[in-house]
Amino acid sequence: MIVYITICVCLFFLLVLIWFINKVWWTPVRIQSRMRSQGIKGPSHKFIHGSTKDILNMKNETMRSPMELSHQIYPRVSPHVYSWIKLYGKNFLMWYGLEAQLVVTEPQLIKEILSDKHRAYPKREPREYTKKLLGNGLVTAQGEKWFKQRKLANHAFHAETLKSMIPDMIASAEMMLDRWRDNEGQEIDVYQEFKILTLEAISRTAFGSSYLEGENIFNMLTKLTFFISKNEYRVRIPVIGKLVKTHDDIESHKTEQDIRDSIIKIIKKRESNVMTGEVESYGSDLLGVLMQAYHNVDETLKISLDDLIDECKTFYIAGHETTASLLTWTVLLLAIHNDWQDKARNEVLQLFGQQSPNADNISRLKIMSMIINESLRLYPPVVLILRKVKKEVKLGKFVIPADVDITIPTLAVHHDPQIWGEEFHLFKPERFAGGVANATNNNMAAFIPFGLGPRTCVGFNYAIMEAKIALSMILQQYKFTLSPTYVHSPASIITLRPQHGLQVLLHAL
Repeated sequence: MIVYITICVCLFFLLVLIWFINKVWWTPVRIQSRMRSQGIKGPSHKFIHGSTKDILNMKNETMRSPMELSHQIYPRVSPHVYSWIKLYGKNFLMWYGLEAQLVVTEPQLIKEILSDKHRAYPKREPREYTKKLLGNGLVTAQGEKWFKQRKLANHAFHAETLKSMIPDMIASAEMMLDRWRDNEGQEIDVYQEFKILTLEAISRTAFGSSYLEGENIFNMLTKLTFFISKNEYRVRIPVIGKLVKTHDDIESHKTEQDIRDSIIKIIKKRESNVMTGEVESYGSDLLGVLMQAYHNVDETLKISLDDLIDECKTFYIAGHETTASLLTWTVLLLAIHNDWQDKARNEVLQLFGQQSPNADNISRLKIMSMIINESLRLYPPVVLILRKVKKEVKLGKFVIPADVDITIPTLAVHHDPQIWGEEFHLFKPERFAGGVANATNNNMAAFIPFGLGPRTCVGFNYAIMEAKIALSMILQQYKFTLSPTYVHSPASIITLRPQHGLQVLLHAL
């Protein structure tokens, strides 16, 4: 009996050893060799950690001190991609621990990946902390589940529905401007202001509530984003990493549960209003559409409570983060380039006078559209788009093996001198005078601030509309200049944001 147990234990440890050698050594060697044979090189895989230590060291070095006031932010925000493209070419292989990541920056290949007609490049499974933040919502879901969720979201953000959201967006902007009247001629951190504005707007338009009701959820979601940032390049040792829980693991799990409880309260409140007859239906906003699906008797249309909660989390975080980022960097650009601020203001005053924007005249803001597009090019809200190769696939002239992650660095594409010219780092909204197609020479994958293809961000029209409304109302009342205290330090924490805020001086007109 003892001999039998000894043999079993030895076999078990032998199998574990074989698995470990295959996972930790042979698989990286095999993938690296296969990619090199096709001309795709990159930094060598390092035991367990892959490229993560090198990436973290480069990022820490660039973030150690602020940069000069320049729009050439690519080497600072993505220093590893910037450096390795120079060494290895436009497409290269790097490693997140044991996971191979193919970095792709050629627009033709990007178009092929994001168009994904044959579902060869699904979304990558989110890492642990990101999953706590977004769950299995629209951003992370796959297959039929994603299709159902996308259909619901499309309904909630339909063009006609967007028009009905304009009064709430205006009311949110008016609340912000009311606060600003006490700060005229003084310094104000517009990044913090825009976070409040966009949360107020998404709370009103998508959830039928207010900033105060959503503030607690927002604060907890923000807490989770910093857990993600802190652990972004922390590689877990296989098996052991699953068993040992860190302080961040425990805290993030508790925060996730608290967010869930808070969202359920909002759902129960809406259900109670319907049951008591206070309102006739769940409503046509995002929450209402999701709750109708949750209570649907048709199983093919029904969503679970978990799905409902995950969608709420997704739109709480995505609905304000991207727009806050867009507004912040656009104000920075206009504060620096006063000539374009004046052009935008003149257009607004000619179209609206001192009246609030409306659905018809918002679409006529041509100069504003050019400015916003150039802001999105220089400072895209999301700096990475992630996909996965599900099974071996041919990409352009390359054959990519299964289970390789694909990383598309937005900044690398938006700041490519071969696409945008030698003045790629300069603020030149006139690039977009003839529209995006003309600016990119009909190469749509060269401009991807909201992605491309079937998984283009469903809320991008919402974000653009809210940004145009807020900027128009600001320009009607204020001229703004950059404060001497502003420190230029762009950082990517879920979205691209100013590390130390954006301080401007307000001058009432």
